[in-house]
Amino acid sequence: MRCWAMGRKAWLFCGSELAGKRAAVVMSLVQSAKLNGHDPWQYLRDVLARLPTQLNSCLEELLPHRWQPATER
Repeated sequence: MRCWAMGRKAWLFCGSELAGKRAAVVMSLVQSAKLNGHDPWQYLRDVLARLPTQLNSCLEELLPHRWQPATER
């Protein structure tokens, strides 16, 4: 909780409303990864590396609650 409270001033001027929405999406992904027992850095690196080649019909596999690292597949 402390990191959120400390970040409030830093996020106050994140650039624009759209930038704020993007920041919220990334923070939601990081928090969801943590809640599902994943290392957020490893999760984001793997998802961003696989995203360009992932089929649209299989995008749900990259969500934090269904994600499996590429090495475990």
